[in-house]
Amino acid sequence: MRVAMYYNNNDVRLEELPKPTIGPGEMLIQVMASGICGSDVMEWYRIKKAPRVLGHEVTGQVVEVGPGVDRFQVGDRVVVTHHVPCNTCHYCLNGHHTLCDTLHSTNFDPGGFAEFLRIPAINVDRGTFKLPDEVSYEVGSFVEPLGCAVRGQRVAKMAPGQSVLVLGSGLSGLLHILLARAQGAGRIMATDITDYRMQAAARFGADHVTDARGDVPGWVREVNGRGADLVIVCTAAPAAFDQALAAADRGGTVLLYALHSPDVNFQFNPRAFMLNGTTLVSSYAAAPRDLELALELLRSRRVEVEDLITHRLPLERTQEGFQMVAQAGESLKVIIDPTR
Repeated sequence: MRVAMYYNNNDVRLEELPKPTIGPGEMLIQVMASGICGSDVMEWYRIKKAPRVLGHEVTGQVVEVGPGVDRFQVGDRVVVTHHVPCNTCHYCLNGHHTLCDTLHSTNFDPGGFAEFLRIPAINVDRGTFKLPDEVSYEVGSFVEPLGCAVRGQRVAKMAPGQSVLVLGSGLSGLLHILLARAQGAGRIMATDITDYRMQAAARFGADHVTDARGDVPGWVREVNGRGADLVIVCTAAPAAFDQALAAADRGGTVLLYALHSPDVNFQFNPRAFMLNGTTLVSSYAAAPRDLELALELLRSRRVEVEDLITHRLPLERTQEGFQMVAQAGESLKVIIDPTR
């Protein structure tokens, strides 16, 4: 079968691998859509495991089921997730599924940028969901990234009526804007450094948008009358952390959502942090409950994502897709369709 083999952001090659064989409890799916995630182009994170087939925002059609699989059958349309928790460890039992060791060790074979994908038994059991008829394969590929946003706003205790500031209007920032709107946020503000993404933020639900290189905390107080109740940091730019703390209202919450490289360290004034009553939280990945809610938000069209898709590419153009995402130019969501 054909795969897009990742070596680095500028070297993704179309290669051949044997089609995976499945065992008990496993499934083989034909990949129909696989989104390129911002984390896929983080070379500091990905290149140490190269060469490998990436792709974890995946939907497809079941083409084989192994012995013991009774919830799915050949022909089912599914969305599959690569990281799944054990549901029995200390962290899972205390609601911290994304800290589970099992979650960090599970994955697909080989990855979503391939014609076929073997779904291990544990992923079949707790990381595979049937796609409703009204959800396309492309829209279904948003279940994982939207689920991550759902978890982020859940741990940040986002509540209806809150003012929300999103720092960074790439794909994750736009999903947070759409989700905040769906969950009844009050005023939504957003920033970025490119006109293209600032315009996208306004188009997808932000009430006010400004250039991140300006006085963001001052601007927030001008348009909101006070600081923001919830600040969501969707950019790894170190300056955004300072902006977030300064833009948060008294008693507000700052959610660190973007993943930073290991050499990034933040410094802040603990006295000002304490006197402002700021809550600082972080979120990584999604728990099964978040993925289920994300799927329902997509099915009910409370969160509409189809217009976020700017490029649909065949497998042989995966390299082009990686460059689009890495360069953060005029693209939002790039979907790879191995059937094209």
